[in-house]
Amino acid sequence: MKPEELLDLLVSWDNLALVTKEIVARQEYFPVLMEIALYSRHPKSWRAAWVVDKIHATRPELVTPYLEQMIQQLRKENFPGKKRQFLKLISLHDIRQKHHSFLLDYCLECFLSAHEPVSVRVYALQVLYNISEVQTLFKPELLSIIEHELELQPVAGVHSRGKKLAKLLSRQVNRL
Repeated sequence: MKPEELLDLLVSWDNLALVTKEIVARQEYFPVLMEIALYSRHPKSWRAAWVVDKIHATRPELVTPYLEQMIQQLRKENFPGKKRQFLKLISLHDIRQKHHSFLLDYCLECFLSAHEPVSVRVYALQVLYNISEVQTLFKPELLSIIEHELELQPVAGVHSRGKKLAKLLSRQVNRL
């Protein structure tokens, strides 16, 4: 299957469950799906990233080899739907230390931006927390950032995840 053919199928929501099932069954199409998810500029190409997320739920080993490319693509990605899906998938895996610096900067920018959709901000926060599990000296700073943001922008999704992570961080910081 060519990228154009798959993209034509992804344009309709009605096809997504079938596309997901077919790609799990015929894994040779997975690289084509990833090519669309990562690099296509088509307005509906974020649906490819959504399908990747659904496939990840049952077959994470198919997605894991593409994590580096997802991180690299974040550097230039403008579509909120793709950013959301990539950050979600990244948050579900251990992050190689060589990416910590970029992801710290990127995710802080996303989390603190009132212009980013709530879901992007929530997954950016989760990635920041995951990094703090490795970079433990970052925990007090992250806790402070979360508490400050919860005061300024009490958006429901950010508030929910922020409160949960702030509670965890508070306990951890007190033990440092």
